[in-house]
Amino acid sequence: MRTTLTAFGSGLLFGVGLLVSGMTDPHRVRAFLDFAGRWNPSLAGVMAGAIAVHGTALWLERRRLGVSIGAQAPLDARLVIGAAVFGVGWGLAGYCPGPAIVSLGLAPGRVWVFLSTMVVGVLIGDAMGARHAPRGAPSTIAQAPTC
Repeated sequence: MRTTLTAFGSGLLFGVGLLVSGMTDPHRVRAFLDFAGRWNPSLAGVMAGAIAVHGTALWLERRRLGVSIGAQAPLDARLVIGAAVFGVGWGLAGYCPGPAIVSLGLAPGRVWVFLSTMVVGVLIGDAMGARHAPRGAPSTIAQAPTC
C-alpha cells in the first residue's frame, strides 16, 4: 500500500509540475524548439530545474548506497535513430508522452490523436525490436520516455 501511495503521489506531483510549467501547452513547446523563429526560452528553466533536482537526488542515493545506480547503455545507431524519431514527433506535435497524458483533461480531442499514434509507433518499435533482442529482454513499452 505504501508503494502504491508513493507512486500515486509522485505521479500527481509530476502532473501538477507539468501543468504549472507549461509543458502541456504544445504551442509553448514548439516555440521553445523554434530556434530560427520566435524562440521562447522559458522551458529551459523547467529543464534546468528538473536536472538539478534529479542530479541531487541521484547523488544522494549513490552516496547513501555507495554504488553506481543505473546501467550505461551503449550509444548505438538504434538509440540515435530512436531519439531522432522521438524528437521529430515532439517537435511536430508539441507533446511527449507525460504531458500528453496530463493534457487529456484539458484538450482531449487533439491529444487522443497523438496518444493513439504514439501507441501504434511503440507497438511497431516493440515488434521490430523483438526480432533483434535476446529472449526474455524487456519490452520497449516499459521503457518509453515520459519527458
